[in-house]
Amino acid sequence: MTPTGPELAIAERIAKAREPLLIRGAGTKSGMLRPVQAATTISTAGLTGITLYRPKELILSALAGTPVVKIEETLDDHGQHLIAEPPDLSALFGTEPGTQTIGGIVATNLSGPRRVAWGAMRDHVMGIRAVNGSGEVIHSGGRVLKNVTGLDLCKLLSGSHGTLAVITEVTLKVLPAPETTGTVVIVGLDAERGVAALSAGLGSPYGVSAAAWLPDATVLPGLRLTGSATLLRIEDFAASVAYRMDRLRTDLTSFGQGEIVEDAVSRAIWRVVRDAHPLQAHPDEAVWRVSVRPSAGPPTLRAAIDAGSHGFLDWGGGLVWLAGAADIATHEAMAAIARAAHGTWTLLRAPEALRAAVQVVPPEAEALARITRRVKAAFDPRGILNPGRFVAGL
Repeated sequence: MTPTGPELAIAERIAKAREPLLIRGAGTKSGMLRPVQAATTISTAGLTGITLYRPKELILSALAGTPVVKIEETLDDHGQHLIAEPPDLSALFGTEPGTQTIGGIVATNLSGPRRVAWGAMRDHVMGIRAVNGSGEVIHSGGRVLKNVTGLDLCKLLSGSHGTLAVITEVTLKVLPAPETTGTVVIVGLDAERGVAALSAGLGSPYGVSAAAWLPDATVLPGLRLTGSATLLRIEDFAASVAYRMDRLRTDLTSFGQGEIVEDAVSRAIWRVVRDAHPLQAHPDEAVWRVSVRPSAGPPTLRAAIDAGSHGFLDWGGGLVWLAGAADIATHEAMAAIARAAHGTWTLLRAPEALRAAVQVVPPEAEALARITRRVKAAFDPRGILNPGRFVAGL
């Protein structure tokens, strides 16, 4: 594919740059990780539009600046959806809702509740185009599902936060959207019993596509429940969902009497989980995402609560959302709790001063750090693309 005018303009600006560059799309995730100190910004906001859509082949290509909502609207018109269920964290970051771009979602590798069943955002990127730190247009993958062309840079650039290259276009695998969804809600379980119920549901033959535990059911729309909420979702054809939901509820009766929530309310519930709604009420707090084995989710959350934070569990207990005081002591406590659980963590939101002062992701072992430095040098030899986003000086 011949480079577009805007793509060539980005390549030319990078090639001529003599100082660090801030790479961004709509800026909805600028508050993630460490702040970038750069005098010049390169935005992909002008790269908009769906460049290829073949519904029968389950393939869609879009320029990086295309709003996710526009892509979702197009897919919805054909009864399809984005597999990874990317979250809209605009309320969490205090940015304008509905403006996040597909390039930003891929660059940050953000995935929603469906990740526990269908994989991360990077698993559905079939092709990618980008401009590296030398101003060269590069591409990897293609526009077919059975694609084995060249070195797979899709997974490398997905989640790189613009530190290796500026993503200009992505090609995604999509799937038919479910006709309906339903959720089994069990009230009153503590986190350990809740995760046990989630594990039982995920291990059942009923195709559970999302599993979460919330300490406070009152945040869930359309329900009048108190206490904790253990949530398991099934998505498919209406008749199949009705049958499987009833069987799942019956199989989980040892954990409590579950309530079946129908389609509209079920969808609203999972938007609350997807977008981390329970943590939005305190905009001055820092927010962490901690990934652990599911069985370690409850003790990790309990330790965080004992340290003065609060949160909830997604991905069957494997993702611990936490919020607490935005200070160094609390951050170090959350990082230590994650390490004790043999997990990994990300400081997702915090004031700029805190993000600049602390490690925002766990430090790598020296062997891995050497590989990271070599990869960075290969893609961005002058170190000008979002320098310091992950680690100071890199």
